[in-house]
Amino acid sequence: MKAQSRRMSLIEAVTNVMLGYVLAVVTQIIVFPWFGLYPSLGENLALGAIFVGISLLRSYALRRLFEALRTR
Repeated sequence: MKAQSRRMSLIEAVTNVMLGYVLAVVTQIIVFPWFGLYPSLGENLALGAIFVGISLLRSYALRRLFEALRTR
């Protein structure tokens, strides 16, 4: 099996996280009011962007870790 390149790892992580971003923002808009939170659309988008950044870093780091473990 051929190893996944760093570039492809990054592309996979970005694609995964961006699709997740849309789902996360929609979920926030639906779920936050259940907890008495009523952020504006802009606030929901900004909060989602923060989580996207964290998720992107996590996904990429884990992918590279598992790739390193696989090739040992």
